[in-house]
Amino acid sequence: MASGEDLQPAAVRDLLDQIVARTVAGMGAYAGALFLLEPGGEVLVLDASFGMPTGFVSLLRRIRVAAVPEAPLAEAILQRHVVWVGSGEEFARRYPHLALTYPFVDAVAAAPLVAGSRVWGAMLVLFSQKSPVLDAHARGRFTTAARCIAVLLQDAAEAGHRLQPGLTARLLPPTPAHPSAPALPQAAADFIAAVPEGACRLDVRGRITFADHTAADLLGESIPHLVGARVWEAVPWLAHPASQLRYRAALASQLPTSSTVKQPRTGRELLLQLYPDSTGVSLRISAPVGAIHSPGELALGTGAVPGPASLDAYYHMMQLSGGLAAAVSVDEVVELVAGHLLVALEAHAFALLVAEAGRVRVVGHHGFSPELVDLVDHAPLASDLPLPGLTSGAPPWGLTQGVPSFFADRDELRAAYPESASIDDRLGAWAWLPLMASQQFVGVCVVGYRQARSFTLQERTTLTAISALISQALDRARQYDAKHELAESLQASLLPRTLPTMHGLEAAARYLPASHGMEVGGDFYDLIRLSDTEAAAVIGDVQGHSASAASLMGEVRTAVHAYAVVGATSGEVLARTNHLFNDLDPGLLTSCLYVHIDPVHHRAQLATAGHCPPLLRRSDLHTDILEVPPGPLLGVDPKAEYPTTDIPLPPGTLLVLYTDGLIETPGTDHETALTDLATVLSKATGPLNDIADTLLAHAQPSGDRADDTALLLLKVF
Repeated sequence: MASGEDLQPAAVRDLLDQIVARTVAGMGAYAGALFLLEPGGEVLVLDASFGMPTGFVSLLRRIRVAAVPEAPLAEAILQRHVVWVGSGEEFARRYPHLALTYPFVDAVAAAPLVAGSRVWGAMLVLFSQKSPVLDAHARGRFTTAARCIAVLLQDAAEAGHRLQPGLTARLLPPTPAHPSAPALPQAAADFIAAVPEGACRLDVRGRITFADHTAADLLGESIPHLVGARVWEAVPWLAHPASQLRYRAALASQLPTSSTVKQPRTGRELLLQLYPDSTGVSLRISAPVGAIHSPGELALGTGAVPGPASLDAYYHMMQLSGGLAAAVSVDEVVELVAGHLLVALEAHAFALLVAEAGRVRVVGHHGFSPELVDLVDHAPLASDLPLPGLTSGAPPWGLTQGVPSFFADRDELRAAYPESASIDDRLGAWAWLPLMASQQFVGVCVVGYRQARSFTLQERTTLTAISALISQALDRARQYDAKHELAESLQASLLPRTLPTMHGLEAAARYLPASHGMEVGGDFYDLIRLSDTEAAAVIGDVQGHSASAASLMGEVRTAVHAYAVVGATSGEVLARTNHLFNDLDPGLLTSCLYVHIDPVHHRAQLATAGHCPPLLRRSDLHTDILEVPPGPLLGVDPKAEYPTTDIPLPPGTLLVLYTDGLIETPGTDHETALTDLATVLSKATGPLNDIADTLLAHAQPSGDRADDTALLLLKVF
């Protein structure tokens, strides 16, 4: 492990930057990026990029892993292996939604940053059509780099210096393939000056780093005005999204592209030819005889690109629209609006307000002062607060009737709503957008701008259209959250609130619902006191995820409890429960493991109805996977018998019961996952609750769960 001084954030970032840059160059790629996983494992944040087009940086800033599992980065994290997409056609086929906003992506490689059982982030590498093969050497280099980064991040975190993404992504400086000479040779300078064509050099940000006199004359600007500025800012008539699109297409595809434009001052047609490499784009400007594309060029039409004035805004709107259609929770809606709407609109702040039981509730916000949010949140609707259209002084044609309000400056807002004088004075303009779903008022989306602005017709139309998408997504998400909360409450009511305290026996339990879907599951566990010296442990899994499965789970748990307390053996408990189960004829099957424990005499008797084999860790930490003769699942054969197995439980023994959600790992077979779990258990130390958390973290490091998981740990002492 490196020293604490070597693991300071600045030193760690410097090492990470070097690894990313060298990996990109060593793999023959033209760009790469490093993403860090936020605590909680739900959101990937872009920390640094190398050679990547600036538009990609903003679009990839935040990625919710569970929300977009059909993306290379998320797939790499969830599957824990390198993801390789060999061509643009394959990218469009595998990730059709992403292909809409990343139309020039060719070959892509993504790798998870894994150290031990912890995922720290992911690394992305982009290839051009010139190098679309990830051979064994490149794959090995990529995997090694990802592992080194993960270990470095883990060591830094253990030293108390966990690396956090900055407020903005860092763009690493390019390393030119051929370092330039100290001064341009005179012969080359004379050649450039003599030809009737202009030459410019743009970096990956689109900034002009070099321009000759001919280029300046053709563009109608001076060299000092051009150098250091982005081309579409220095030359206003090239600010159209189509020009930005061609630049980005060339840089992202690493193929030349060209277009013909008209110089508005002279009316002269100019041919713009872009030649990209890993450090930027060379721009050649000439007065064409005919615009002819060279073989291998990426041809783009000269027609206008519809949408917002900025190409980045256009892409962000597409991302927001697609994301809102798939969002299933209020948190996801808020994350999408914060990540895309503010960038697309060049706004500073937003808030989502909903009307709930006669009060205003702030379900999400960004950029507004905490004082204003506290003032508004849970305030009565009929109060004198700075809430145009929601307060007692609002006109009947206000927001609750579905009419948006636009205020170009503070004076307009205060003239319409004098009670709004206390609104956040850091903002200069506002858009108050009603959120209507099925002709019912859902709430309001407030968008704030730093400076006063006149809202054009296009801006008003765009805001109104986006508010309709937010309305539907927010209404659907609130319904989902309400049903999910109800389902979790139902699930919790069917599981034991506490575990009984037994002499000679310590217990800990966990239940985690599936990450996707809102239906309750059928996993259950219980610890039953049979006498002062004996107990019974049971764990099971009813087939399916529905209210029927949960209801049946409650009946099975009750039946097992009833048969256990009358003194039946382990096999008899399962046989009688199975008979009752068949009489109910629920149309579902259930696996179940029952254990009769005698901690005083250090013995246990087990019987299983097709359930996962338990783990037994001895006092020397050696862990065995117990082979228990299985009986059929409950509900298969009403006359089935269930054999029993007796095992010793000497002091210090730990018995682990679980459902299959703990060992269902995508890309890993059942036996391997079970063996890995046993290995983790043999190394886990500390209190029983810490061991339970360690097992869960190993099985589900990203927090994504395809199935319910129940876990019951029993330690004899």
